[in-house]
Amino acid sequence: QKTASGLAFKVLTPGKDKEHPGPDDKVKVHYTGWTTDGKMFDSSVLRGEPASFGVGGVIKGWTEALQLMSKGEKRRLWIPGNLAYGDRPMQPGAPAGMLVFDVELLDFAPAPKPPPVPKDVKAPPKAAKKTPSGLAYEVLQKGTGTEHPKPTSRVTVHYTGWTTDGKMFDSSIVRDEPITFPLGGVIKGWTEGVQLMVKGEKARFWIPAELAYGEKPTRPGAPAGMLVFDIELLDFR
Repeated sequence: QKTASGLAFKVLTPGKDKEHPGPDDKVKVHYTGWTTDGKMFDSSVLRGEPASFGVGGVIKGWTEALQLMSKGEKRRLWIPGNLAYGDRPMQPGAPAGMLVFDVELLDFAPAPKPPPVPKDVKAPPKAAKKTPSGLAYEVLQKGTGTEHPKPTSRVTVHYTGWTTDGKMFDSSIVRDEPITFPLGGVIKGWTEGVQLMVKGEKARFWIPAELAYGEKPTRPGAPAGMLVFDIELLDFR
């Protein structure tokens, strides 16, 4: 069968019900991918570990195909180059041209709902503590222990970020995936703020523009002005 976009598919094993994942849902799949000369370039089956990801966060052909499938279904997909990585992929190591995939949809779940916008998103409340740099913060949930991360630590956090008009611009909660990074490699407000935390602590930070991306960010897509973050420090080493 063929869709209007040029995606072709064949059902190998029918699904168990009529429900399909939506574009924001998280899916768990087993898959194997081949180029049209029969060369296998990737397989979760060989790794023995299913892959989990957001439906909207993959190549177009997958995003379209997954929304047509139901739980337990297995399909063979013929994905034209324009719905995959293109005929001359920009991504290093990505396969070119039409790709063939066998995909089995093991499970899917709705994406977690975004956290509510903080009432005090416009400005830090009087009760918030302030550091000499201008960073303001408030502990939302106490952590355990007395150890704090150092600038050289690798930290694992869950976070959500808002601009002062209450617009959420990023959230690891919505992606349902904490992030791990070296504390010295992020905006100044984060490097300073996370060092004040202990494991398990959740805090809200009001980060002035000069400790974030500035009033006129040079980085494409970076939010401007003061930023508000809820950060939960899950681990560090």
